[in-house]
Amino acid sequence: MLLPVGDDNSDRTVTPYINYLLIAVNVLVFIFLQGAGNDPVFTYAYSTVPAEIITGKDFITASQIIIDQHTGQQFELPGLQPTPVPVYFTLLTAMFMHGGWAHLGGNMLYLWIFGDNIENRLGHGRYLLFYLICGILASLSHVFSTLMLSQSSLVPGLGASGAISGVLGGYLLLYPTRKVHVILLWYMVSVPALLALGLWITFQVISGLGILGGEESGGVAYAAHIGGFIAGFLLIKFFDPAKRVVAKEPFIRRVR
Repeated sequence: MLLPVGDDNSDRTVTPYINYLLIAVNVLVFIFLQGAGNDPVFTYAYSTVPAEIITGKDFITASQIIIDQHTGQQFELPGLQPTPVPVYFTLLTAMFMHGGWAHLGGNMLYLWIFGDNIENRLGHGRYLLFYLICGILASLSHVFSTLMLSQSSLVPGLGASGAISGVLGGYLLLYPTRKVHVILLWYMVSVPALLALGLWITFQVISGLGILGGEESGGVAYAAHIGGFIAGFLLIKFFDPAKRVVAKEPFIRRVR
């Protein structure tokens, strides 16, 4: 896989305040509200649980004792916690939580690289609305795929991946030839966004098909990634304020 580390920002004219704010909120929520991943009570209370979204009811489950098959060590896995807000609101709150430092770091890297270009194109307000809508649609994709594939509907989902996938989908449509700087086999090279992001979504689809075939997903909600990407790809033109200027012939009065 290619690891993006930057892109061409030479045409950026807008300071991406909203993108900076989104990154800051994600980091602060993880550190202070999730206890850097060590507060499962908060995390399990505000994550998106498919069964809750489908039924509109708040589910509470008991904790379980899990035994690590490699070390034999036992640890307690907390159950679903009471949700202090309407369960549908977790489609939004889960968007700003993460499962660990690697999960947070990977998501924020992609948002840092690609989000500023979209904000520069859409403007601050449109970009924020685009981001949130893509994230919600991505979560709904995960919820309904869980239902369709008869997977456990009590496993909570969280992360900014769905919303960021929407940003990637919009980026691919608007800037398919823009240079993205990636690390490939210990070398840094520049490739078109069509290649970098095309490979990324191809991997998501292949992994998602693996889940469809009954393989383990490794805890990754690929349906949310795919759903968010498609949402961003389809919605970006609706949010894009750029208008095509159609040249009109000048009015000429002919005098005979």
